[in-house]
Amino acid sequence: MVTLTIDNQTVRVAEGTTILEAAKSAGIIIPHLCYLKELNEIAACRVCSVEVEGETAMVTACNSSVVEGMVVHTNSPRARETRRINVELILSQHDCLCATCVRSGSCQLQRLANSLGIISLPYERELPKGARGAWTTTYPLYRDYQKCIKCMRCIQVCDKMQTVHIWDVDGTGSRTTVDVSHNRVIKDSDCTLCGQCITHCPTAGLRERDDTDKVYSALANPELIPIVQIAPAVRTALCEAYGVSPQEAPMGKLAAALRRMGFRYVYDTCFGADLTIMEEANEFLEKFKNGKTKKFPLFTSCCPGWVRFLKSQFPHYVDCLSTAKSPQQMFGAIAKTYYPEKAGIDPAKIVSVSVMPCTAKKAEAARPEMCDSGYRDVDIVITTRELGRMIREAGIDFKNLPEENFDSPLGTGSGAGVIFGTTGGVMEAALRTVADVLAGENLPHVDYEEVRGMEHTREAELEIAGKKIKIAVVHTLKSAMEMLERVKNGTA
Repeated sequence: MVTLTIDNQTVRVAEGTTILEAAKSAGIIIPHLCYLKELNEIAACRVCSVEVEGETAMVTACNSSVVEGMVVHTNSPRARETRRINVELILSQHDCLCATCVRSGSCQLQRLANSLGIISLPYERELPKGARGAWTTTYPLYRDYQKCIKCMRCIQVCDKMQTVHIWDVDGTGSRTTVDVSHNRVIKDSDCTLCGQCITHCPTAGLRERDDTDKVYSALANPELIPIVQIAPAVRTALCEAYGVSPQEAPMGKLAAALRRMGFRYVYDTCFGADLTIMEEANEFLEKFKNGKTKKFPLFTSCCPGWVRFLKSQFPHYVDCLSTAKSPQQMFGAIAKTYYPEKAGIDPAKIVSVSVMPCTAKKAEAARPEMCDSGYRDVDIVITTRELGRMIREAGIDFKNLPEENFDSPLGTGSGAGVIFGTTGGVMEAALRTVADVLAGENLPHVDYEEVRGMEHTREAELEIAGKKIKIAVVHTLKSAMEMLERVKNGTA
């Protein structure tokens, strides 16, 4: 253990702890911008600079370890001035038109500048220009060079957590920026559209393509019948935007908000998830019973980001993907075929919208094979962030909305569909169905806790109805890469 003093407080922490973490343990928050624990600890922004007695230069708190007897000042005049200058320099190369920015109100840079009382810039603004600043508006992921603050978060997340290596540093000196690696354009890269770079970007340097105008157009057309499906994971993500606790997962509030926005029918993607589970489980059973002639292992096809990853990194395993559509596309297909037939509606008038937590769903819905019925399964996909903006724009008091039910019959779902929204949920839902089929009855208690948790890789060998089945649940594409290498080498 190490004892030090931070802002006149005696702090005792384990050896190797950073100044940032040591201060946090004492309730002292050191402002920072680029830092991500265990991912981006490179002090690129220098905002976390603090004054350490005995040191001539300022010390970055995010990657400097504590030592015995250290005396740290996080809020001295020198520390405040250094922090302010560093943020002003970042702002000098940032498009500060916050009123027209999608991240206004949720931007870390904006929040930091406000907390430092920065109301003017002493430095001349120098924004990126030229051909490299142009970005296609049709790709699901949008990059705004003039919003990028070169924090390197996107590079580190893509390299260390997803191992796809889409982003890299380009240029030198003041012309340094972040761009697609190997001088490629984004559509020619191996990007899986997982959206992790967007999630970890502190500004609007990276964001999803905005499709809200398409939704507004459909809602305003009296000749069309706009319907919407909501993925289970959306309810939790939207809690952050409206200060609702995750325990109050507001699916009923979501249904009410979407009806007020003008959607004719509101459904739960859990219905599609149940269909997908039945298809994937039965496909597994067919392969399991004919293992000598069918390809193993069987991979789920529910996540389009994972499917894109497998196709680009391990194309020889594509035949191991389940042939079942994802819950989004499964629901979309039913909404354009079975549903209009039963309801007596012209499917050509239906506009199928889905609200998803994943950017890759935009690309999945646009795939050419997703219109086998003659109509596109899903017409428009918006993310949770886009829905949040639409609810605010509509002036809906989301937090105090009375809850409403989903429409029937496509608005109902089982517990198997609900757990799709958690890591390992697809696997557990499939195992439950497999167990029932192999047992020849509905089993009263079927819980597979072996697949639960947040460990990056979880493996187990289960016995279901006297049959042994090896399973693996993988979290992050880096872990998926490691698992596939093991499968390839015969060690998994």
